[in-house]
Amino acid sequence: MTIHKEGYKTIFYTALFLMLTNFILFYFTIECCCLFSILFSIVSLGLWLFIISFFRIPNRPLTRDEHLIVSPCDGKVVVIEEVFDEEYFKENRIQVSIFMSPANVHVNRNPISGEVVYSKYHPGKYLVAWNPKSSTENERHSVVIKKEAKEILVKQIAGAVARRIVNYSKVGSKVSQSEELGFIKFGSRVDLLLPIGTKINVSLNQVVKGGVSNIANI
Repeated sequence: MTIHKEGYKTIFYTALFLMLTNFILFYFTIECCCLFSILFSIVSLGLWLFIISFFRIPNRPLTRDEHLIVSPCDGKVVVIEEVFDEEYFKENRIQVSIFMSPANVHVNRNPISGEVVYSKYHPGKYLVAWNPKSSTENERHSVVIKKEAKEILVKQIAGAVARRIVNYSKVGSKVSQSEELGFIKFGSRVDLLLPIGTKINVSLNQVVKGGVSNIANI
């Protein structure tokens, strides 16, 4: 397991803040409150380790199969439905949405190999990730990857807690399946918009792993 580069500053400043807070508590706490200071230290350590876990990258064999669409993130499948896409396709698509909890790995990955033909950041609200309106009203970043004649849209969506979307995609660049697409700090949701008729290989409430799980056939 390694730590993602997006977490270095957060982990460092969290550690610095907790160390200073603990130092002040121990230095100025009167004897009768020592137990509180010790308990606070234990809680601080637990919080710091939890922050580190947000940015972990576990060692796992990644799926690379030109016939499959792999999961762009860790989480649970919460939506499989046909929707009308107003942003890019201007037609109906199959939407597969994956909810990322704060305990999940937060790295986002390319579901297929191909060329990035669209990449756009949208400022917005911070509704809870399971709200249906979060796909169109929340802060988000949409990327369309084209492989031969097929295009797939990957949408990183911020939520009530997650307020920092990182995306590495640039229009015109070539990307490889299961390589890093970006990062959503502290969880949230990722949507896939797939062509009508795509064979979906997951079901609602199924737990999936980014870069590993088979979401659909391309």
